[in-house]
Formats: sequence, structure tokens, C-alpha cells
Amino acid sequence: MDSLLAQIRNCKRCEKHLEFGVNPVIAASKTSKILIIGQAPGMAVHQTSIPWNDKSGQNLRSWMGIDEATFYNPTEVAIMAMGFCFPGKGKNGDLPPRKECADLWHQQLVDAMPNIRLTLLIGQYAQKHYLGKQAKSNLTETIKNFRSYLPTYFPLPHPSGRNNIWQAKNEWFKRDVLPELKMEIQNVLI
Repeated sequence: MDSLLAQIRNCKRCEKHLEFGVNPVIAASKTSKILIIGQAPGMAVHQTSIPWNDKSGQNLRSWMGIDEATFYNPTEVAIMAMGFCFPGKGKNGDLPPRKECADLWHQQLVDAMPNIRLTLLIGQYAQKHYLGKQAKSNLTETIKNFRSYLPTYFPLPHPSGRNNIWQAKNEWFKRDVLPELKMEIQNVLI
């Protein structure tokens, strides 16, 4: 695992496409039990090299019902993204994650973590990649049907403030999904 993580952290495959340079952000251990797969690091994460080191991360930890110490303990929680580097800014927020990371590194990482019991798929990029044809017609329908992906996957929306409107329109998410997410997390971490 150490060798694989070193290879990823030294990867420069997309360098010419990254305005802010390469800085692959990942946290993993061969003993990790929960795997979080997000989209790509934002600027704050790019600058600090700490995954989910922003308001979205605070929201995600709250959704999961765990503290920072547990979240950032790679023996418990592994964190990777569809794209390991900050993809840059677009017209309406950050650019989509680069596709090279998933093809190059994901399977190797998953294979190196045999104790993963639950994978959180955060956002449509992770859901489309990992659920494939099992994903529903849109993110909302996929999340509504989260039970059908258990015990392996738990699909979630991105926890950014940009999704507050989505959460307001879909009150069932906080009422029905988050309590089950917390229960699944606790069952894995016991």
C-alpha cells in the first residue's frame, strides 16, 4: 500500500491539463473499513493536501455522524476521489474531475483495501462510474433507491452548500437517508 500511495502522490500524468499544478490528495490504508469516493479536491484541499478540508467536509462528517479524528484515521476511513487533483475553475464552479485517475489508480486502490465494508459514492461522477447501469436515471432517483446498493455502496449527493436547494426540495434525504447512513457507518466502525 505504501508503494502504491507514493506512486499516486508522485503522479504527473495530467500535469499539462491542471492550471494549478498536480497535487494528488488521497488517504488510505490496507486496513480501511469505509471508502469515501468524491469528485475531486477543491481549491482549499489543493492548498492544504487535506481531503474534505472545507465546509463540504464538515457537512459530510455530520451526515456520517463521526468526528474529525475518526474521519481522518485512514485505518478506519479511506478517502479518494474520481480525480485526485484539483481540476481548476470553470464558468459555474470547479471543472469536472479528470478521468485518468479512475482508470489508472482506482482498481489498484480498491484491491489493496480488502477490509472495505462500505463505499460512499458522493456525487454523480462516482455513482456513474461505480454503479454503471445500476444507477437510476438521475442522482435524486439513485439516492432515493440507496437501499438497493447496500451493503456495498451508499450513494449520496455532494455535501456542498451548492446542494442546499436540492436538499430543501428533497426533505426525505435528511429524514430517511441520513439516519440510515449513520447507522451503516456505526455498524462498520464497531
